[in-house]
Amino acid sequence: MAETFRLLSHADYTVGWICALPLELGTARAMLDEEHQALPRQPNDENTYILGRISAHNVVIACLPHGITGNNSAATVANDMARSFKSIRIRLMVGIGGGAPGEEADIRLGDVVVSKPTGIHGGVVQYDFGKTKQEGRFVRTGTLNKPPVELLGAIARLEAEHMSRDPKFLEYISAATTKHPKLSSTLAYPGKESDELFNATYDHKVSSATCDDCDRRELVSRPARHNTIPRIHYGNVASGNEVMRHGRTRDRWARGENVICFEMEAAGLMDRFPCLIIRGICDYADSHKNKRWQNYAAATAAAYAKELLYTILPGDTQVISSPTELSECCSSKLSSISTLNHGNYTIRTVYYNSQECLSRRNGYVILYPTRAGIPAAFPNFLMLRIILLVLACFP
Repeated sequence: MAETFRLLSHADYTVGWICALPLELGTARAMLDEEHQALPRQPNDENTYILGRISAHNVVIACLPHGITGNNSAATVANDMARSFKSIRIRLMVGIGGGAPGEEADIRLGDVVVSKPTGIHGGVVQYDFGKTKQEGRFVRTGTLNKPPVELLGAIARLEAEHMSRDPKFLEYISAATTKHPKLSSTLAYPGKESDELFNATYDHKVSSATCDDCDRRELVSRPARHNTIPRIHYGNVASGNEVMRHGRTRDRWARGENVICFEMEAAGLMDRFPCLIIRGICDYADSHKNKRWQNYAAATAAAYAKELLYTILPGDTQVISSPTELSECCSSKLSSISTLNHGNYTIRTVYYNSQECLSRRNGYVILYPTRAGIPAAFPNFLMLRIILLVLACFP
């Protein structure tokens, strides 16, 4: 018997998840607790979406068009998603990136980097945007928005939890491969013996597709880890429209701008689709980069995103901004109104016959001052339950 997927509405989705590559989309899909039916495409939206649920959050996932990566493409996908799914409150960019290991950041392949404001930067640095001055010297200019405060609070809580317990990477990857057996070999751990970091001054042998012919004496000696659980690093992510694959340039940017990861999409998102950047490290952004770790790194990034969503309660972010927005969205979907006069306020609870306006809620509370004043809207779910209880006790 074919599996039946639930059908929701565009307004039911509160998490927007963007990927750059099909392999990232595949691992993101595998992390869903439940997949939903596709929805009709909205006018002027060229994206293709995967819909589902993680924890109590309904998630919409989109991937950049095949072969069209970079900041501009990411911005286009994000704009279309935001137009079609107006209830999105949590925004994530999840995928792979190149690590910039250093003395303070012992980054290994398979680890996860999460954007966090560090130093003078807000979490993302556009390293290819600036101007060329005298003697051909390039100077980076401009700043980008920080991730939303709610997400920064959530990663702080998760970072604190990981001080006393291991992240759930391996648990979530194992569950994904159990549910989708075909992914077992794709998402398998490549092995620590293939995690090789060469000195920044030593370039890859151009004639070889692998590093088998590279000089082993140029490998950086690093202490062995006691387990294979990926580690999480928080800091600035460098973003540009070209691939970083030069060790000395990587290190120069890492030192000068305090960045720990390189990728190609984040700078196109932060100002119009403020989000958290989550990157699984698949190479060291040098000439030795290859694709061996890409699938596993995509899985660790997606697993972190899933654990983050389990940390965030739906009521923390699902907020309709004003009574005006509520009225415009839902005026045609009223089913009943209950009113209670109490003191200086009229407590009016509005019920709706559709979930298109309020995901997982059956009402919205508005307090109308009986004296001069402006109505105040309270979308907090706990307050809604309290008001409903009052109405039940005093009909």
